[in-house]
Amino acid sequence: MSLFSIFYFLFSRKGQAALSFVFLVGSIVILVGVTLGFLTSSFVNSSFGYVAAQRALGLAKAGANDGYFQLLRNKDFSNTTGYNVPLGNDNATVTVTQNSPATGLVSILSTATISFHTRKVQVIASVASSTGQVSLVLWKEVQ
Repeated sequence: MSLFSIFYFLFSRKGQAALSFVFLVGSIVILVGVTLGFLTSSFVNSSFGYVAAQRALGLAKAGANDGYFQLLRNKDFSNTTGYNVPLGNDNATVTVTQNSPATGLVSILSTATISFHTRKVQVIASVASSTGQVSLVLWKEVQ
C-alpha cells in the first residue's frame, strides 16, 4: 500500500463529515431564521391589532361623549338612524333613542370600526321631564 492511498483513505472521510456538518449547521441556521421571522411577523400583527382595537374604543368613547353633549344641549335630541362623529380619518356612528329602554331614559350607542376591530359604547341617561335635567345612569362598553 502506498503512502498516497493511506492518506487518501484517512482524509477522504473527513471531507465527507465536514460537508455533512456544514449542511446540518446550515439547516439549523435556516430553521432558526425562519422561526424568528415568523415570530416577529406574528408579534407585529398582534401589536397592530391591539393598537387598532384601542383606537376603535377611543373613537367609540368620543362618539358617546358627543351624543351625551347633544343630549345636554337639547333634552329632546334624537337620531335613530345614526350620525357620524369624525375624528381624524375615522368615524364613530352614534344613535340616540328617546324613551329607550324605558320612559324617561335615553339610550346612546356609539360604534367605531378600525381595521376590522369594532368597539361599542352604550350610554343611558335619565331626562327629567319637568326640569329637563339630564343625568348619567350607565356608561359601559358592550360587545
